[in-house]
Amino acid sequence: MFDPSDALSRMTVDEKAALVTGASMWTTAGVERLGVPSLVLSDGPHGVRRAAEGASSSDIYRTEPATAFPTACATGSSWDPALLEEIGAALADECRALGVDVLLGPGVNIKRSPLCGRNFEYFSEDPVLAGRLAAAWISGLQRGGVGASLKHFAANNQETGRMRVSAEVDERTLREIYFPAFEIAVTGARPASVMCSYNAINGTPAAEHEWLLTNVLRGDWGFEGFVVSDWGAVGDPVASLRAGLDLEMPGTRGRTAAALAGAVAAGTLSEADLDRAAGRILRATADLRAGHGQDRPAADFGRHDDLARRAAAESAVLLTNENGFLPLDPGRGGTLAVIGEFAHTPRFQGGGSSHVRPVRVRAALDELVAAVAGRREVVFTPGFTLDGAASPALRDEALGVATAAETVVMFLGLNEAQESEGFDRESIDLPAVQLDLLRAVAAVNPRIAVVLSNGGVVLTRHVERHARAVLEMWLGGQASGGAVADILLGVAEPGGRLAETIPLALSDNPSYVNFPGTPDQVLYGERHYVGYRWYDKAGREVAHPFGHGLSYTTFGYSDLRAEVPDPARAEATVAFTVTNTGGRAGSDVAQVYVTDVDASADRPERELKAFRKVRLAAGESRRVELRLTERDFAFWDVRRNRWTVEPGTFRVAVGASSRDLRLSADIDLAVPLSPVPLTLDSTLGEWTARRAARDALQRAMTDGDDRISRAFGADEALLSMVASMPLRRVLAIGTADISDDAATAMLEQANAEGRPDPVPGR
Repeated sequence: MFDPSDALSRMTVDEKAALVTGASMWTTAGVERLGVPSLVLSDGPHGVRRAAEGASSSDIYRTEPATAFPTACATGSSWDPALLEEIGAALADECRALGVDVLLGPGVNIKRSPLCGRNFEYFSEDPVLAGRLAAAWISGLQRGGVGASLKHFAANNQETGRMRVSAEVDERTLREIYFPAFEIAVTGARPASVMCSYNAINGTPAAEHEWLLTNVLRGDWGFEGFVVSDWGAVGDPVASLRAGLDLEMPGTRGRTAAALAGAVAAGTLSEADLDRAAGRILRATADLRAGHGQDRPAADFGRHDDLARRAAAESAVLLTNENGFLPLDPGRGGTLAVIGEFAHTPRFQGGGSSHVRPVRVRAALDELVAAVAGRREVVFTPGFTLDGAASPALRDEALGVATAAETVVMFLGLNEAQESEGFDRESIDLPAVQLDLLRAVAAVNPRIAVVLSNGGVVLTRHVERHARAVLEMWLGGQASGGAVADILLGVAEPGGRLAETIPLALSDNPSYVNFPGTPDQVLYGERHYVGYRWYDKAGREVAHPFGHGLSYTTFGYSDLRAEVPDPARAEATVAFTVTNTGGRAGSDVAQVYVTDVDASADRPERELKAFRKVRLAAGESRRVELRLTERDFAFWDVRRNRWTVEPGTFRVAVGASSRDLRLSADIDLAVPLSPVPLTLDSTLGEWTARRAARDALQRAMTDGDDRISRAFGADEALLSMVASMPLRRVLAIGTADISDDAATAMLEQANAEGRPDPVPGR
């Protein structure tokens, strides 16, 4: 294997320029004379989308067979990092079998709006959940010698105008909502690559954003891999390279390489910048090839299909289950009517760049028929066509079948034309023809269970009005049909919990008035109040809260202990007992939320900070212990430009959703807090609230006896009136004359104070 440093020292400018831009749609450039191989990249992240031999680069559906695992909208609801690590390892096996070096994924963009057409490819509305699942997926993949490309960095939360829109987001919101999933994955799993997004952030394209790609990603988080563009995201290759982009994809038939080499020759791009990018590509190439050599072992597709089936069941969310309607008895009861074309023609994956040609697909109808063979009769009718057109004949047939059946299972959902990469949804309603059919069927047979197939949330209140049970299967992968049968018949449990809130109406969503914005800009006006952070803060009723999901058994929580080893350090250990109080084995997701009771900044009502999926036999109890770190108590303090924990009381709550909190305990932190640096733009009230600053200001004004100096004395009314004014403005309207030297000395004296005066209530 070549030595990256030696190869870089021997490369020409033209070779280095070629190395940092793609050689083709899916490969990087190699340097044959130095023994540098090219890398093969492939779309993911729910299966390996390797283009078939001879396929056109524009034909995204002509690909090699691979396992279609559940999409991230499903696995996000698993809340199971160990499961994601298993999936990552299986994907690595298939990548190696297909000769793929880097798999493009996972996607950790936050679900800001349920309308985002690519939500099926993202995990959650919460960054802690998304980040931990992504880190596990990356660890599993890279342990198999295949590189991950974490995407899309950053604030890629809509498809409308995605190649030109500027996401207008304040820094605190970026730091608290849209960055942490990337940060957790980068620091915890060290992905080989990070992919930048198409969009601009606050006016600067992500591919040219030095603060994003260099200051934050590398400076703050210590990222050591290479940054690759999303395909076609680079507008100015020279500016992008200077900002911290390392690899432009896809290849541009030599145009970018020539432009970069020309810029070096002209002195508008330093060769050091080119060397930096080329060196990162060389190191990654050497590391990846050393990780697996040239071997291409056969993938175990049978084992992977079993994993996909288990993952689909672990990700399925049982939203409602009236009086234990599910599971159905496979050996007792009358005719089982299966209504809905999705039972026969499953919707199991998203559209666009993550589309996989599955090794095999199992329809839920076939699985149900096989599971109850000889014991119950199953009668199927499509009920509707997948294109959404009304069919009176199909409707009448469905009503006849439902009338004659004991129990009805209806398969409803969205087709690929209604949600995909490249466009956003226009509503979150199910198609009207499906809802009309559900109402009609319920009128003749109320014993209905509904199975949903969709990549983004749909409104469920209209469904729940007519169904005894509602099972959300998401886009559950090639084996989801088997998983549906397993859950409906009680062979498996619905193991999922919601990774995103289901609202009562689209207009309840906090981004509603700011999505998707204008053709050029989208304002993130809801700031850090995304998803449950908004619904819980506003006390808004929802259909189903973040973290919700039912089981076929029940769970109790008890004996919470929240201990702080040292109040001067923002760390705590949270321990509690989870008990399976039902009659069969099952799993629950224990969720830990933190509230800053005495916050000086506006903070959410509660935020998820830790979780654990617990599997228990009937009657079994287990002690769960989770650790909270400094970041779990902190907010991004724009005044101090850093993460800050304020001293005071914090509430730790444990439960089964953000609105099903069974236990809580208050802890007190006495962490030291340095004062916010004062400037002339700080308010007079902020100056006078600190003893040293007040004294420094008075000393600087000893020669002036005007309205300002009087305000420090007995004139409390005047002081209250001007307290909110920046000191610079107060000085400008006064008669005191403070020189520049005096102002500098005053600032030094004011900021020399080690701690602020105590803040009432903290």
